[in-house]
Amino acid sequence: MVCPFGTECVTSVIDSRKNSEGIRRRRECSTCGLRFTTYEKADINLMVQKNSGDIEEFSYEKLYQGIENAFGGIDISDKKLKTLVDNVHKEIKSHGKKVKSKVIGETVLNHLKGVNEVAYLRFASVYLSLIHIWRCRRIERCRSRWSPY
Repeated sequence: MVCPFGTECVTSVIDSRKNSEGIRRRRECSTCGLRFTTYEKADINLMVQKNSGDIEEFSYEKLYQGIENAFGGIDISDKKLKTLVDNVHKEIKSHGKKVKSKVIGETVLNHLKGVNEVAYLRFASVYLSLIHIWRCRRIERCRSRWSPY
């Protein structure tokens, strides 16, 4: 690897460690002597099969945003949120390179269930379209009460 501080410096690895996100390497430039850290992460092209049949590339950011939205104004630390999203992501990856969107939704629900009931219900209401169902039931109840027949 080329040193980021010099133009023609060559680096060597001093230390390598695995962490939850990949490999952390501590490097030293043989010419200028400066040290820096690099991170290596395997790029697995995870694909998502939507309910419509369309296939798109998995987006970690979309998963993070969806789970974050489920918490709304509920206090959750950034670290706890990231850990939750990472755990969901890890489980989704265990299903292979091509995952149905239904599996993603159910995995998120399973993880949210143990963390926060309100976030679980918020996510479920969007994922399962419960708000639409509740509105339909309310309309049917109103119709049955006020029906002239």
